[in-house]
Amino acid sequence: MRNTRAFKEAVAETLAQLAHRRVTVRPGTVADTIEQNIRAVAAQLGIQERSAWRYFDPAGLAASIAQQRQAAETGSAPGQVGRAPMPPVDNPELALILGGVPDALEESGGDLYSVIVNVAVNAWMAGHIHGEDGCTGCQDKRPTGTDWQARMDTITAMQPDITKWFNREVWTAALNDTGYGVTRS
Repeated sequence: MRNTRAFKEAVAETLAQLAHRRVTVRPGTVADTIEQNIRAVAAQLGIQERSAWRYFDPAGLAASIAQQRQAAETGSAPGQVGRAPMPPVDNPELALILGGVPDALEESGGDLYSVIVNVAVNAWMAGHIHGEDGCTGCQDKRPTGTDWQARMDTITAMQPDITKWFNREVWTAALNDTGYGVTRS
């Protein structure tokens, strides 16, 4: 589907409509949304995907995306749109995850995908342990079991200077010490 002229034109027109509304969205996100919409319409109507294009409206999609963006902005505190809520700065598990990024980047040879997966898995586990203290599936899988406070105590012992990883300059210096950095090209 993505290699068709109709698809490429739909992405370009939707991006143009978004630009007209002064809304910036990554082209890949627009492409994914269009693909999902076309497939959903085809499945719902029981028609082929190429026939579903007659129901596609780039201006309507752009308006919908702009409306969703506006709703998110008005429903959030200024400067917080698109940001996850920040846990307390003294959260030891978050400090461990942040502090592990430079090491993971160095150990993986600069494989950013591997680092992101590592961070995501650790963040998921942190939430799982915190929210599922009685989870039988986690029983005996960690040295501290499923006791969240015991886990926090163990991590605190592993990473005594918790607050340093919440300092952007310290984290960036640790990242640069690995020989890697993040630049936009």
